[in-house]
Amino acid sequence: MEASAGTLFCLLLILLSTPGALGSNPGLVARITDKGLEYVAKEGAMVLQRKLRGISLPDFTGDFKIRHLGRVHYEFHSLDISSCELLGSALMPLPGQGLRLTLYDSFIGAHGKWKVRKSFLKLDGSFDVGVKDITISVDLLLGSEPSGRPTVTVSSCSSHISDVEVDISGDLGWLLNLFHSQIESRFQEALESKICEKIQNSVTSDLQPYLQTLPVTTEIDNLTSIDYSLMEAPRVTDHVLDVMFKGEIFNHDHRSPVTFVAPAMSLPEEHSRMVYFAISDYVFNTASLVYQEAGYLNFSITDDMVPPDSPIRLTTKSFRVFVPRLAKLYPNMNLELQGAVVPAPFLNFSPGNLSLAPNMEIDAFVLLPSSAREPVFRLGVTTNVSAVLTFNTTKITGFLKPGKVQVELKESKVGVFNVELLEALINFHILNTLYPKINDKLAKGLPLPLLKHIRLYDLVLQIHKDFLFLGSNIQYTKV
Repeated sequence: MEASAGTLFCLLLILLSTPGALGSNPGLVARITDKGLEYVAKEGAMVLQRKLRGISLPDFTGDFKIRHLGRVHYEFHSLDISSCELLGSALMPLPGQGLRLTLYDSFIGAHGKWKVRKSFLKLDGSFDVGVKDITISVDLLLGSEPSGRPTVTVSSCSSHISDVEVDISGDLGWLLNLFHSQIESRFQEALESKICEKIQNSVTSDLQPYLQTLPVTTEIDNLTSIDYSLMEAPRVTDHVLDVMFKGEIFNHDHRSPVTFVAPAMSLPEEHSRMVYFAISDYVFNTASLVYQEAGYLNFSITDDMVPPDSPIRLTTKSFRVFVPRLAKLYPNMNLELQGAVVPAPFLNFSPGNLSLAPNMEIDAFVLLPSSAREPVFRLGVTTNVSAVLTFNTTKITGFLKPGKVQVELKESKVGVFNVELLEALINFHILNTLYPKINDKLAKGLPLPLLKHIRLYDLVLQIHKDFLFLGSNIQYTKV
């Protein structure tokens, strides 16, 4: 489907959707600046030019009186717009309502045929029309439907033509030229009506379906999806359009309620880019909760996973020196360490910095000859991790940079012992197994909510308290 005259607004409505819980904050806010509105107006004018070139105007008829001949009937038909130039455009916010598109300094050229009839007299020919100083004004009302998808309707449309020039050719063209005022008035009336009709139809049949290309939910991987539904209708102020999204990541097989709320975000007054995305820590922390509840952050270490040159093996014999009672109670048996990150680690945003401090619990088991497992001690593991996030034309990606691991003995059935040797072993496993697993997920990225054919470029990223602030210019890239 070709982008319609309504597509003049498609770049602008990059994201929209459903009402959220009362009193809740959005997880993601998309802001369209005045610079973005300016770009959309120019793109929209180009699209509308193409659409208007295809308009066929209705035939119109009339009659006029000629001395000595009486009344002569005329008909204008096969009226097609052959050229259209919309030179000036502006897209202005209507605070609390929507947007107003104004097109000015415009020209339309049309071509058609005429014929006259008076008793036995029948003549015909062609004509050209030049329409100058056209002004078109369209008000759009923005909203959302219960399904979480955006809506757009035309609340008003008007067009005004200041100057119409008709050039009539043919055997009786000189005579018809005497009646310019009547013919020009009828043509102007038909064209003004047809322009608004075309825009209304385009918004309904083209723009609204185009907005449906914005998914309310987007799958991230085989476990998670993200909810990109609107929490309220878009907010329009004097200079920007803000769109509020829920931004919740959830298990798409089993969605559980989130027990925390998104923080309020105070967006900087930035206008150097067309679009800004404010992404709350809520988005990332709902992901952490889902992966933690699904056991994705759990791990186990067995002796066959220990490097061959390690000074410690996961056997009771290897533990004899620093845990004598363990070797005495369970001679020549293997051990298994089972770890879990508890609770779900939350990403902390501070100006210029991203970090998290995950806590892990590791239970040690003796693998008995009967295949049963006997718990023998529990360890607490803490570490500080820094995060690096980037974004490209479609998504946010990142990776974790691990810090120092500290291990503490929390509980033991085999006496108190020094955990320094285990610290090195646990650190090796976390660095080589757990972090790569998490970073693989982060590398796949979080998809941004974008309409079809939208490309982001000139990207900038800032880290603020509680949220990321991403800036970008946009380009409509219909192939």
